[in-house]
Amino acid sequence: MDAVNAGKKAAAIRVVDELVKTDQVLGIGSGSTIVFAVEHIAERVKSEGLKLTCVPTSFQARQLILEHGLTLGDLENFPKLDLAIDGADEVDSELNCIKGGGGCLAQEKVVASCAKKFAVIADDRKDSSHLGQNWHKGIPIEVLPFAYVPVMQKIKTTYGGVPALRMAQSKAGPVVTDNGNFLLDWKFDAEKKWDWNLINTELNLIPGVVDTGLFIHMAFKAYFGTSQGSVSTRTPASNGFH
Repeated sequence: MDAVNAGKKAAAIRVVDELVKTDQVLGIGSGSTIVFAVEHIAERVKSEGLKLTCVPTSFQARQLILEHGLTLGDLENFPKLDLAIDGADEVDSELNCIKGGGGCLAQEKVVASCAKKFAVIADDRKDSSHLGQNWHKGIPIEVLPFAYVPVMQKIKTTYGGVPALRMAQSKAGPVVTDNGNFLLDWKFDAEKKWDWNLINTELNLIPGVVDTGLFIHMAFKAYFGTSQGSVSTRTPASNGFH
């Protein structure tokens, strides 16, 4: 296992061992880090007989849940979750996150908002003092397909930077989300001090925007794994590691 995956796995195992308990309804995030979390959840279900219901944030998460023999749920039947676990593209000192590099940000945000607790797991490359320090691909923004040009123009005029339509790698044309929408990636000035709570609100008020990849004051704890397999945690109150 390479160093990055070692960090992801260490963080995933720590959060599952620390926070997952029987009779919970869990929100299961998307992305490479979550694969390790689901694997360990399945191991604990088998060895300890845990009774869990898992609500996915994407088609990928749904397939992971089913492949590992876990009980699949949805927000229609379980609108209140005990815990949501997800990765992040970047986490700042206040646990504000950029998410959506994998394109599932809208569903991830809805599921996280339904949980009593939202925990972020990542390798230590994702740990930053401020957003934009280590993540340079911009803030993902899900938009209605017919509105992507005016939304891009509005963002560029209002905030500067470079908003771009995310293009697919293995197919012609743009990336299409599980919701049938397009994704913009807004590369902002990382040297500028931004009020991310305000920016998130303003972006969401632009007609045509479905949601942003800014997860503001949502996480209660972040777990960062290192290549050596150690894990550090941070809460918004501490703004430091323990």
